[in-house]
Amino acid sequence: MPSQLSLVPPPATRRPAPPALVVVAHGSRDPRALSTVRALLDRVRALRPDVPVHLGHIELNAPLLPDTLAALGDTEAVLVPLLLSRGYHVKQDIPEMAAACEARTHLAAPLGPHPLLVDALQARLTEAGWGGTPRRTSAVVLAAAGSRDPDAKTDTGRTAHLLAARLGVPVLPAYASAATPTVETAVRTLLARGRHHIALASYFTAPGRFATECARKAPWIAAAPLGTHPSMAQLLLHRYDEALATRALKEPALASA
Repeated sequence: MPSQLSLVPPPATRRPAPPALVVVAHGSRDPRALSTVRALLDRVRALRPDVPVHLGHIELNAPLLPDTLAALGDTEAVLVPLLLSRGYHVKQDIPEMAAACEARTHLAAPLGPHPLLVDALQARLTEAGWGGTPRRTSAVVLAAAGSRDPDAKTDTGRTAHLLAARLGVPVLPAYASAATPTVETAVRTLLARGRHHIALASYFTAPGRFATECARKAPWIAAAPLGTHPSMAQLLLHRYDEALATRALKEPALASA
């Protein structure tokens, strides 16, 4: 009997569920934005089916972030901004909403700058027709939403630098609001430098008013927003994992204090 009992395997220990991933989108009155974000989250779920994935908006669309966090109760969650740079939403709005909730939250970095974004930007430009003109006459305007926060402008400038290195042509950032230069000014600057094939890279996570307005000002081709490109899903998960790794590094110090 004892020998038979020794052959019985010990009961399997259940691994704790990973923290929830809450993608924090800005929100838009354009219905295409919400459908795009939902499709992007489906890509994230397909890549990591073990991770609970939720959506919360800062404004304009349901579910709003406070409602998403309230539904999670005291669950541990990582908030990953579906935003491309630092700015007021990342520094103020999201932390304040998180502080008011019961959930145990960790705030991840915004998506940009990062080489995965450059992968998506290059792919969208190629889809629009980029690549058939001489480099000496070609250039790109990186059209972004804009922010009064200087850190946001710094982050967008770094993405422009990464994209220029990838394409081998000048890339000038431009903004739809709250910052300069505008798309028109950036185009004039490049034309004055002898760059006559100027493409517009749409540095927006989803279709919306700013993306549409900027695309109309493109003198040649305009790429689609980043949308559901596979690199976007990979980057959301990278920021999630990055935030968890940072939390793990901090926990031993807290425990020994």
